[in-house]
Parts: sequence; structure tokens; C-alpha cells
Amino acid sequence: MALIVQKYGGSSVADAESIKRVAKRIVDTRRAGHDVVVAVSAMGDTTDELLDLANEVAPIPAPRELDMLLSSGERISMALLAMAIHSMGFEARSFTGSQAGMITDSQHGAARIVDVTPVRLREALDEGAIVIVAGFQGFNRDTRDITTLGRGGSDTTAVALAAALDADVCEIYSDVDGIFTADPRVIPKAQKLDQITSEEMLELAANGAKVLYIRAVEYARRHGVLIHARSTFSSAEGTYVLGEGMKNPREAEGAVMEEPIVAGVATDFSQAKITVAGVPDVPGKAAEIFKIVAKSGANVDMIVQNVSATGRTDISFTVPKADAAAALKALAGDQDEVGFTNLIHDDQIGKLSVVGAGMRTHSGVSATLFEALSEGGINIEMISTSEIRISVVLRDTDLAEAARTVHKAYGLDGEDEATVHAGTGR
Repeated sequence: MALIVQKYGGSSVADAESIKRVAKRIVDTRRAGHDVVVAVSAMGDTTDELLDLANEVAPIPAPRELDMLLSSGERISMALLAMAIHSMGFEARSFTGSQAGMITDSQHGAARIVDVTPVRLREALDEGAIVIVAGFQGFNRDTRDITTLGRGGSDTTAVALAAALDADVCEIYSDVDGIFTADPRVIPKAQKLDQITSEEMLELAANGAKVLYIRAVEYARRHGVLIHARSTFSSAEGTYVLGEGMKNPREAEGAVMEEPIVAGVATDFSQAKITVAGVPDVPGKAAEIFKIVAKSGANVDMIVQNVSATGRTDISFTVPKADAAAALKALAGDQDEVGFTNLIHDDQIGKLSVVGAGMRTHSGVSATLFEALSEGGINIEMISTSEIRISVVLRDTDLAEAARTVHKAYGLDGEDEATVHAGTGR
């Protein structure tokens, strides 16, 4: 008997029929002799609808009350799912994040998990019940308030529960069959991966891949949780995300699989580019600029500084589009002190990233990328690299074609088109 943690996203529990389909999958897992703990998201677009409603009644909703509101979506899902399981003749007990022992810091809207004390969950499992937990939410001991975990919160809830309960595997269910070499909505011939390293998955998640969220993958890597990304709409095996020292459960004993050179191609339309033009080319100016940006709360991704020819230089960097306005305002406020001439804001960009642990030991990876883009007539505006990643910034109108061209250049295209069951990737 194994202990399996399962997570179902909003598209998996979008309506009553979907909830009954998920309940059947959970019951089938229980019938197979396994203990089951489930983390569930709010139904469909419930969270977005609640956000819209909050903004209608208050231009800037109070963070504490917003968390109280948003956490209700998962409570609806967990109760309905438990009811559906009961109707199939199995005992199920639903728990809110606080009842499940999900302890967080006090940051409303983006709380971090600091401890998990699943005493009630363990008791329920020992008594033979299927456990259903509301994802995305927790509880702060000091303020005694409900908190929410932010984007990817239900993924993170599931992984944290798997770590605390020492589960054999954490199954993350969505509307695609696993993790692909690219987004199958952008590249229909993307191939499903049997396995991927957590290091590669972190890079893909950080650079636009949406099947798994970066916080959940990082938590799994840190706590040694085996993730299995699967589809709610298919019984096929998905993709295993392997941390250091982990083996794919499907591998034959003693088998050694060689790492592919490139595991995947990720696309990201969510970035904007800011250019600080005419910066005095003297020591310390870059530090001044990025201290100002940091204070604005913007997260900087890629940075390029031009070569100075006249005693002044341009510094360009990318930030999430949602952070750009705050960064521009902060920089404009300190323009005289820094001494730059003007600011240029460009939100018509896209980022293409090629990721693969095999890059460490194979030459020519960069040459293949740049040659493919050159042959496609696609101009590169910025370049950034890590040990297992190459990222480039392009015009957003070129991004989809660039991704298809590069995916093919690395030999990642499959013979058949990938199946997308619902359409959101979550």
C-alpha cells in the first residue's frame, strides 16, 4: 500500500460532471489499496470571478478580507468532491487549509508555508477515510488569520502535504497528459516527456511553462518529493519530475537513462523591457538603478548594458508587465539623482528559452539556437544564459514562429500532434 497525494486544478473540477469524474479516479486509487490525500483548487474560473466581484465593491480590497473571500472557492470544491466520493460508497473527509495544519507566514495574498502539522489528516487516514484538503490556503498562528498562497498555491499545498506525510508520490493533475517539450498549444507536435529533472523543470517553470508552478517544484526538490504530472482526462502515465538521486518508477532496475541535450522550449509573453538611456558610464550607476527598481518591488529578469562610446550608456532589463509601471515611476522619481536622460518602455516583447541538463556536456547548443533563428529571419534583442538554459528576447509577434523553428531544429518534434483535453494547461 502506498500513500498518494493528488492535486486537481480548476479545469479538472469545473462543474458537477467533472467533480464526479475526479471522484471516480480518487475512488479507483483507493480501491487499488492506496491511502489517498487530495488537494483541490476552486472550480473553473471561480477565483477570477471572486476577484472581479471584490474589485467591483472596493477599488483596493482589504488584503485580509480578500483572502477570506478567495479561500471560499476551494472550500466549495473540497465539500462537493467529498460528497461525490460519499455517494460512491467511500468515506471522505474535507479539511480547510487551517484544519489540515498548513501554517504560513502572515503575508496576505502571497503567504509562504513555514510548517505543516497534518495531525487531523493522519487520524482520518488511519481511520480509513479519503482526505480532501482545500488548496491555496493556510493559517498564520500569530494573527490567527486565513492566508492564501498566491499563484500555484494548490500545487504547493499538494507538495507540502506530500512532504509532511512522507507520501510515495505527489500526482499533479491538469488538462494535459504531462510535461511536454513545449506548450502543445503553441507547438502541436511537442512530445510528452517520460521524465525531467527538477532542475530542468525549475528553469522551464521560471521561463513560461505553466503545467507546474515554480514554488511547488522548488518545494519538492528541497524536501525530496517525487512529482508525477498527469492528465485528469486520461489514465495514461504522465511525466515524473525527479529530484537528485531519484529514479523513474518505470525504469528497469539498474537502467541508466542518458540526459537529453534539450528537454524543452518555453515561451513567455508576460515580460516588458525597460531601457534606461543615457546613463553616465561611471562605477556605481548600475547599482543605483537596480536598487531603485528593487525598492519598487519589481523582479528583474534579464539585463543588458550597451558598450559606452560617449561617456554614457544604455541599460536594458526585463520585468513582469505587472511590475513595469511601478519600476518606471520609481526610476523617473530619481532621474536627476541618477543622471540618465530618459526611459523607454516596451511591452511588445516575448522570451524564448531552451532548457536542458545535457547542455553541460554537449557543445553546439547555442549555435543551433542562433542558426535556427537566423534562418527564420528572427531578430534577437537580448540574450541570457545559465548552466542549463539559454534565453532570448524577441518581438512578441515572432515568438510563436521562433518557438516552432527552434523546437524543430533541436529534433524535438514528434510524429503526431499532442492532445490538449480542456485548453488552459492547468
